Amino acid sequence: MAATAVAEPPYVDDEDDAVLPPRRPMKADDEMDITPMIDMTFLLLIYFLVASSIDTQASADLPPAHYGKAVSQNSAVIITVGDTGGSRAAIYLGDGKAGTPLAGENEAQETQIRELVEQGMREGKGTVIIKAERGVPHREVTRVASAATTVEGIHLYIGVFEAE
Repeated sequence: MAATAVAEPPYVDDEDDAVLPPRRPMKADDEMDITPMIDMTFLLLIYFLVASSIDTQASADLPPAHYGKAVSQNSAVIITVGDTGGSRAAIYLGDGKAGTPLAGENEAQETQIRELVEQGMREGKGTVIIKAERGVPHREVTRVASAATTVEGIHLYIGVFEAE
């Protein structure tokens, strides 16, 4: 009898090396994956939020006004906000820093400002002028303005003057 040679199946080369089945053709992907770009955007956002420092005491130099409307001081309630060099301003009920500034906490000062504006409205003064020194923090002027505008029907004007 003759020995017949048995051939190995075509998918095996050796015991250790097996031939892989043929690959399926890759489908064309028409859309671009933007997930890595979104990840980078969020990482940059987080970096800048953590690395930045917020300066709450920064001042802004405003240019002088070229146009403005003249307001009669005779028909207006005038409130002067003076610079004390600290975070809290001195508030004077009148034109200039004459007399003593308002004392007490913010709520008591706001009540006195509102009463002054109401009294002015009864006298026919429908305009409120807030004169603030240059170094006064904006939040103090805003506090005085919000107290004055609680009275309905007034016109509010804000001006800045240089300290003498």
